[in-house]
Amino acid sequence: MTLAASTSDNLSHDVIDRGPVSAQQLLVVGLCMFFNMLDGFDITAMAVVAGSVSSDLDLTPDRLGWIFSFALAGMMGGAMFLAPVSDIIGRRKLIIMAMSLIGVSIILTASASTLPEFIILRFISGLGAGAMLASQAALSAEYSPDKYKAFSVAAVTSGYPLGAMMTSVIAGYIMPDYGWRGMFWFGGLVTLAMVFIAWLMIPESLKYLFERRPEGALEKINKILKKLKKEPLDEMPEVIASAASVSPGLLSGMRRLLAREHRKTTLTLWAAFILCFSTLYFLMSWIPKLMEDSGFDVAAGRDAFFLFNLGGVIGIYVMGWMSTRWTLTNLIFYLSTASAVGMVVFALVPNNLNLLLSLTLIIGILQQGGFTGLYGAAAKAYPTNIRSTGIGWSIGLGRLGAVLGPLVAGYLIAGGFSMSANYFFFAVPMAVGGYIAYRLNIK
Repeated sequence: MTLAASTSDNLSHDVIDRGPVSAQQLLVVGLCMFFNMLDGFDITAMAVVAGSVSSDLDLTPDRLGWIFSFALAGMMGGAMFLAPVSDIIGRRKLIIMAMSLIGVSIILTASASTLPEFIILRFISGLGAGAMLASQAALSAEYSPDKYKAFSVAAVTSGYPLGAMMTSVIAGYIMPDYGWRGMFWFGGLVTLAMVFIAWLMIPESLKYLFERRPEGALEKINKILKKLKKEPLDEMPEVIASAASVSPGLLSGMRRLLAREHRKTTLTLWAAFILCFSTLYFLMSWIPKLMEDSGFDVAAGRDAFFLFNLGGVIGIYVMGWMSTRWTLTNLIFYLSTASAVGMVVFALVPNNLNLLLSLTLIIGILQQGGFTGLYGAAAKAYPTNIRSTGIGWSIGLGRLGAVLGPLVAGYLIAGGFSMSANYFFFAVPMAVGGYIAYRLNIK
């Protein structure tokens, strides 16, 4: 088979879009989703074991907040500074290296006995997770036909809350016998086992091979084509550079986003991401501990965490379905405002476990549905040549909110704020973030 000269994007599209979807393509999306589930488990495990860790190490809530926030700061750094390295060394290599980093740091966390050790190790785990999330989403999109790209990215994205759900389930089996350290041993060993699976089964990005042409590129491409049940290439096609394929550097990318024609959109998106991230990760980090502090047992905290993340999975797919029918930023506004109202209702209702668990599920659906819409808004807000940069900066800077939310909550809890008071407080940034996104008027 011979391919005509074209851009690297078009060359990989020519291969992927021709013919039926193969088992190899489904395997790539499935593995990326599963690896993201591992990220969800490894990063959110701290939320489920927070009560036990604070008791064992005598940590106050404000210090727990630092542990939560450093893991999320690592995710921000990984997404902004490590993920772009995949354009140089390839997505496959970065996924394997990032997963190895996560696995080793999680195992070492099982032996941590001081606050500095926890902070450093959780930051390292976050670095790997942030780098992996971006690389997995990109790889799954590249191996999906155009009409399935959005669904594939949504499936991979849903892996994170699915993994967080499994954290609650697995903790019920491991913690009674092996304590919080057993959770980290389990997560670390499973992650390292998956490094071997990734090495065996994850292919390299065709776009990377066409564009970067590492040694043996044609042979690697033909091995991938064989697995995809496509005809092999006789020779490497000519690649024509395009403006869209050139990734700007970190500072030059920011300058382009803040140019006069994009400045208002960029600042609006960044503000919406920061505010909504702060509320989302306040709940992702503190739900189990707040339930325990409110007089419920450990199992109730795990159940609430499970239901919030189950709601997140449902919300991701609900938003994906609704966004094909209604204006995107209107949906973000309605869902974000409704989730803020749900948090206020949660804070006002009687301390009845079944009622609180039901509200937690509803809040998860509304909040994570609205939040997922911001990803789509960022993708549609910019022209093709700066779209990847715009999305990356929105998510990366947005994680400042993810860092600040759990940290601020830790100080509020240490200062005597109850669960209800925290829900009142963090309903505000979610509602404001939704309103800010609404002003973008993106269909």
